[in-house]
Amino acid sequence: MSTTLERRHPLTQVLTLYGWTAEYFLRRVAAEYRTLGYGGMATRKEKTSRWTRPGKPQTPNIPTQLAMAAVLGIDAREVRARPWPHWLLLGLRDDTTIWESPWTPAGTIEVLEHAGGLVELDRRGMLIASTATVAAVLAQWATADPVPARMSGGRHIDVAVADRFDTRLHELRHLDDDLGSDHVYDAALAEGRLITRLLRDSSYSESTGRRLHACAAEASRLAGWCAFDSGQTAAAEKHFLTSLRAAAGSGDRTAGATALAFWANVRYSNSKPDPRGALDLIDGALTHRSNIVSPRVLTMLHIRAARAHSIAGESVAAYRSIDNALSVYDQGTPPDEDLPSMYWITAGEVFQAAASAALSLGDPQRALTYFSAAATHHDPYDPEKEPRGTAIYLAREAEAYLALGYLDGAVDTAQRAVHLMGGVTSARGSDTLTGLRDEFARHRSIPVVKTFLNETA
Repeated sequence: MSTTLERRHPLTQVLTLYGWTAEYFLRRVAAEYRTLGYGGMATRKEKTSRWTRPGKPQTPNIPTQLAMAAVLGIDAREVRARPWPHWLLLGLRDDTTIWESPWTPAGTIEVLEHAGGLVELDRRGMLIASTATVAAVLAQWATADPVPARMSGGRHIDVAVADRFDTRLHELRHLDDDLGSDHVYDAALAEGRLITRLLRDSSYSESTGRRLHACAAEASRLAGWCAFDSGQTAAAEKHFLTSLRAAAGSGDRTAGATALAFWANVRYSNSKPDPRGALDLIDGALTHRSNIVSPRVLTMLHIRAARAHSIAGESVAAYRSIDNALSVYDQGTPPDEDLPSMYWITAGEVFQAAASAALSLGDPQRALTYFSAAATHHDPYDPEKEPRGTAIYLAREAEAYLALGYLDGAVDTAQRAVHLMGGVTSARGSDTLTGLRDEFARHRSIPVVKTFLNETA
């Protein structure tokens, strides 16, 4: 056991950090133990003494460790990947580094290192950035300087290394489409850790350093997206801030705007949505629209603005943002001349988002018109590229049919959504389908609905 662990056991440090007594901690562990299906667990305070004593400490069994991890918000995978009691050190991490580190090259690397180990399970799904924090972040991003060359350090690396990272990240994006976020999250974190190590330990020119920071921004953005899709809202916000920090180091406003667009999605999609906070992030990005070189990124910002306005109940602003998105997209460049990461932005995607906005605004008929346009436009939404996204949009289309009383159409559409979600891991997709089943439950007396509910139970 390391000197640190010998000096003070991690469990003792965790209890001190949280201000918990041994009895209180054990009661919470016992509750999680029961929730996880392991039955009852004794809660005598002597248990912690046996686990933390300097001489011949006992090791709690794996079910108990998993219950502890659940209490501390640590991913269960860490219990299996790290020996006891080392995984408890993850419970000692705090967010100060990510939110308060200076916007300097050294501060950004420190944030990247901290976020690279971010694996906590956020069961509450709560937003953690306050309005004031968002405003401060936007102000710091607006004035941050790109990184200079790093002429001293380890091995000198050139731009070809960044090219290879671009290729690897491109493949990860498509793996996320095919397999879902759970499979890709750890891979995105691993890419980010490797890029960070090169930034910290290597020497490079200014242009190579900026390219590496852009790669770090994309790895963090992808990790944030995967965290969000897996239901880990707090982790997603931290990853998107990290992406924005790295984008600032790259001097690439387009990369920063991309991070802000995805962060906005988290703000308005939360169980307790914050559409105003989302719009603040989008407006912060659009302030730099003249430096955003990708028409598809600008399109995405307008799409996200439409969704935020719709959730805020602002129909005029929402439909204006949809028109803006279509206008920017129509005036943009062909897909092969835009950023590879924006391959998924099509006219069909804009119409799908427009349909979702109309549904949020209580206009299911207009939503169905948009859903139809997404499929029939000459630049349609492609369901083959991302089954998860298609399933979510189909679930919303089924909801529109339900709202209009078209039960046969609703069931047919819902069945296609359920089929597409098979084999793709996505908490967001699963939650969408669960919500749709709840809507159908109100019509259980109708035979076609009853059959659907029984088949998908």
